[in-house]
Amino acid sequence: MDTATALEMLKKKGYKYTGKREMMVHIFEREARYLSAKEMLEYMQQDYPSLSFDTVYRNLSLFEQYGIVEATEWSGEKKYRLACSANNHHHHLICTTCGRTTAIDLCPMNAILGEPKNFEITGHKFEIYGHCGECMKS
Repeated sequence: MDTATALEMLKKKGYKYTGKREMMVHIFEREARYLSAKEMLEYMQQDYPSLSFDTVYRNLSLFEQYGIVEATEWSGEKKYRLACSANNHHHHLICTTCGRTTAIDLCPMNAILGEPKNFEITGHKFEIYGHCGECMKS
């Protein structure tokens, strides 16, 4: 997803375009990794010194609600990244050091469950956590 697409999605849902929202999406685009609300606040406070954690968190929740960002949780903290623009079903390898992700184009659910009887799967989440090659070198 890119900034223009994200802001257009918000506009279609009746939300105003703001410089703060645009900046948040730009930061996600630039960083290309999972970020916590605290990290987002730290990046944004250079341009918006009076910005509150609540404002950042409300916007992250709004972005998550409309599919602009994806969220996960590790080490007891919720983290966010721009939603994938790929329409194909996939999962991610997530580096817990830097937050970068790598898509994996297979679904372990197929091997685990196949087609369960008397149960309709409406969604699932599968993530693999570890350390990327760059972080292992450090």
